Amino acid sequence: MVVKLSPQDISDLKRQGYSEEEISKAVNEIEREELTDASSNIPVDPRSNSQTSAFSSKNMNDIAMHQLELNDLLEQTEHILKGDIVVWDNGVKIWRENPNKKKNILNEEGIRKIMLDLQNYINRHIILGDYDEKDINKIMKDYGRKVSNLIFMKYEEMGMDSEAKRQEYQSLVMNIVNLVYASYSRAKDGAERRSLREMININQQHQSGGMGTGVTVNAGQSQKQRGILNPMRYIGGKYA
Repeated sequence: MVVKLSPQDISDLKRQGYSEEEISKAVNEIEREELTDASSNIPVDPRSNSQTSAFSSKNMNDIAMHQLELNDLLEQTEHILKGDIVVWDNGVKIWRENPNKKKNILNEEGIRKIMLDLQNYINRHIILGDYDEKDINKIMKDYGRKVSNLIFMKYEEMGMDSEAKRQEYQSLVMNIVNLVYASYSRAKDGAERRSLREMININQQHQSGGMGTGVTVNAGQSQKQRGILNPMRYIGGKYA
């Protein structure tokens, strides 16, 4: 994969304190990782026969990477909006299409609009940010107004074409707003970023035998862990 940064991406990174040399090094690191991953065997996902989602997660092999993996949340949200039903197959949770789709609150266009908007607010770039309570409250006030207006003005186009469905309007808005609030709450005062760095430091110490010598037993794994802090990965969630 060739990583291409827009002028805005570069400007954002420089504003965060990264030099052009650091940005270039980070881009090269991601491209090397992609080449390595492409040459490895990929296990078959037992959920391959389940209802598909645009946000299906990649395999995550350590706690730190799982902490940043938001695709599971987006995937679950999309399934819920679709009205999909959870079933269990050999101990694996999969989603099946709702057999009574007429009762779904939103149609495909409505789901597309909501999920497209949520991606701008639920991503790694946001949760690894640093927001104070005042900033979060302002953002949530503006977002609540925006999503409420979107659904209110386009509810028929989005599939809320009956009185029963329109009665779910308030609940739908609150659920969406709560998801975004949870995302920003993780970034309050930079808590998620701080927690992640501490977790990686503990993992590295554990791998080196807890001796504090700075010697890494598994250099490849350590590099993988360090790589998830690569700032290129968190620009609008574009580079997973």
